[in-house]
Formats: sequence, structure tokens, C-alpha cells
Amino acid sequence: MNPYHIFKFVPLPVLQILARFVAWVIIKIPSLSIMRTVNINIALTRHELPDNEKRSLVKDIIYHQCMTSIESIKSWAMPPEWSIAQIQDVHNKDILLEGLASPNGMLAIVPHLGTWEMMNAWLNQFGSPTIMYKPVKGNMTDDFILQGRSRLNATLVPTDGSGVKAIFKTLKQGGFSIVLPDHVPDPSGGVVVPFFGVKTLTSTLASKLASKTKCALVGLSCIRRDDGRGFDIYCYKLDNPALYDRNTETAAHALNQSMEHMIKDNCSHYMWGYRRFKRIPTLGNPYRANETVLADFIRANRDHLSLSAASLAIKSLPPDSEANHKNVLNENQQ
Repeated sequence: MNPYHIFKFVPLPVLQILARFVAWVIIKIPSLSIMRTVNINIALTRHELPDNEKRSLVKDIIYHQCMTSIESIKSWAMPPEWSIAQIQDVHNKDILLEGLASPNGMLAIVPHLGTWEMMNAWLNQFGSPTIMYKPVKGNMTDDFILQGRSRLNATLVPTDGSGVKAIFKTLKQGGFSIVLPDHVPDPSGGVVVPFFGVKTLTSTLASKLASKTKCALVGLSCIRRDDGRGFDIYCYKLDNPALYDRNTETAAHALNQSMEHMIKDNCSHYMWGYRRFKRIPTLGNPYRANETVLADFIRANRDHLSLSAASLAIKSLPPDSEANHKNVLNENQQ
């Protein structure tokens, strides 16, 4: 028997207590890789926060990531009905139903936000989605995850050209698929566009599928309730015309902006322990960068974003007040 199956017999509240303890240990050891990754990601993306708020946010992120990890394992160990029973409320469900009714199919945009594995079982009630699956390291782990996902009403396809064709076919037939578009792609499968103000390599898969099929795009997240009583699902209507642009940079940037909106609603639930920015053209890999070089990059990027925001604000002002604000902008540049 696969040792992971022990999670089937341990109650979720007990596993969550274990996750809290693991999070407490991680926070006490700042030198751990996950702590360094989260701290760098927050420094890159939330530079406007005071240091004390950043430290508090990092603690919350570690807590939620540990909880998500153990809840995902529990979800894989249990039958789909168990996961479905954990879902309490679905916010803006009409958006999802409208997307599923689209004759061009629907692509569910699911960032690494909240406990998305718990949501998979619930979403599979609406049909048989085509989902890409990439084997994970370790035969026992891969077998366990594959068994868990195979219980769902889904068609698993490889993360290669054949998998893309299978998703394209599903959408053309009016079906639906689920994509996690915030993975770091291979250079051949991505473009460099901003994500939280940082220009980094970004996947173009979802954008290309949307452009070619004109499918409905619906953002989904599964967030742990504050009262500890299960999870809520949030549905987002992604209807910005730029998401369907044939220019992959334009479309990928628009998709990143849509994901930013989703993530900002529940920032501490996002998987900031993932090395999302490991391919920044002007810096390289920030997780391996010299601390001084990294600090200089963050400072320069912060100043650039501040000036860009100020410029946009001036352009939106009435003509008679624009000159005065340009003087303020010039002073800030000095």
C-alpha cells in the first residue's frame, strides 16, 4: 500500500493542526529555502508595504501554503464526494454557468491560489474536462496523485503538443478545460511581460487557446474559510478583449493582470513559495542573485513603477492641472 494512503484515515482537522505546527517551525528558520523564496517574491511584488506588514504577510503565506499542501494530499486520498462536501459557498456561480454554456467551450483559469485541488472534484460535476498532467518526482508520489486525479470525471493529457491538441479539440466541441497559467514555461512557450510589475517569462498557452477558439474564460479560486468550516469558491468573469488578442504579449499581459486581480483578493493564499520570477531577462534568477544586485533591481523597479503610476495619473487629469502635477513629477525624478 502506498504510504500516502494513511492520509485517508486521519481527520482533516488533525492534519491542519500538523500543518500549523510545520508552518510555525518554518517561520522560526529564516534560512530555509521556502522562506527565502517567499521573502524575495514579496519584496519584488509588494514593495509598497512597510517592513512590519511584509513580515506579517510572509507568516500568513507560510501558514496558508502548509495548509494547502496537506489539504491537497487529503483530497487526493479521499473520494471526490468528500472534496465536494467541503465546498460551502460558491460566489458568482452564474459566471461559471454562463461560461460552461458557451458554444465555443470554456477555459477555467486557475492560478496557484488557495486549495485548487479541492475544487477539482467540485468542478468535475459539470462535465468531463480535459486537463494537462505532468508527472511529479518520485514514483510513490506520482502514483498517489495520479490515482487521486483519475477518480475524477476528467481526461488527463500530457504537457506536450498532443495535450495542447486535445484541449483545443475539447474547446472546439464546446467542452471545457482547466489551466494553471502561472507556471514558469520553457523559453519557447512563453513571452516576457509584467506580472505584479516585474517583467518575467510568462506562459502563452491559455492566451493562444483563447485567441484561436474564442472560448469563454472564467477565473476560479478555492479559498479556505476564516471560520475553518470548509472552503468557498470564487468565480471571476474574464472578458477583457485583450485576453483574445492575436499578439501573444498583449494577451499574456492581460491574463497576468486578470490573475493579479484574483490574487489581490486573497493575497496570502497565493503560492508565493513558487519561484515564479526565476527568469527575469534583466536580472536572471533572483533566488540565486547576489543580495546587493537583487536590492538594486528591486529599488530600480520600484522607482520605475512609481514614476509610471505618476505619469498615468497626470494624463488622466484636466488640462489646467496637468502642468502643476508635471512639476511635482519632475521634482520626484531629481
